[in-house]
Amino acid sequence: MTAMTRRIVLAAAALALAAGPGLAGVPADAVNGDMSLGNPKARVHVVEYASASCPHCAHFDEEVFPAFKKKYIDTGRVQFTLKEFLTDPAEVAAAGFLTARCGGRAKYFTILDQVFRSQAQWRDDGKIGQIITQVGVANGLSVAQVDSCLTDPAALKALNGRVEASSKDGVNSTPTLRVNGKTVAEPTLAALDAAIAAAGKGAPGHAAAHHRAPKKPKRP
Repeated sequence: MTAMTRRIVLAAAALALAAGPGLAGVPADAVNGDMSLGNPKARVHVVEYASASCPHCAHFDEEVFPAFKKKYIDTGRVQFTLKEFLTDPAEVAAAGFLTARCGGRAKYFTILDQVFRSQAQWRDDGKIGQIITQVGVANGLSVAQVDSCLTDPAALKALNGRVEASSKDGVNSTPTLRVNGKTVAEPTLAALDAAIAAAGKGAPGHAAAHHRAPKKPKRP
């Protein structure tokens, strides 16, 4: 994250905090922490660092993620976590994430997916905010709720904290994918297949599962 991006997020948080607590809008369960899907006990953990305004992230979301989710997340083989990152225009990325969180944990990934897919309509800078708001409305939120979520002091402060944490993880481009802490060469299903297979072999308990002690012979 650039120094300019950091200043934008901090400035937004400061303005929201100055507005007072009456504007709070993001559900309490969706303010803090990263969002995850899948089996929390899975031996393989895939992390994606993504920005809601990143076209490459939108491509991954549309072209790769559905097959990845079906193969690994829905089957319980992988836990997936999305870490929020901001790329230019940072205020648009922030609005996308805050709107996704406005729907609560249950709707976060659905709304974020639709924010990604709405990028094709972002031809007029003046209408991007309206388009993102419409995504929220399509998922059961009112315009007032989305507006409130975009200026929720606690949500803005938490977003700033998550972005700061992501920037300290050595990420300088999006999407960046890591499997059990190791960066994947490219955001493709083939690369993920290879990384997940390698991670599965080295996961705790794998050796024990495949190299069991021989059974003792039965007494005659």
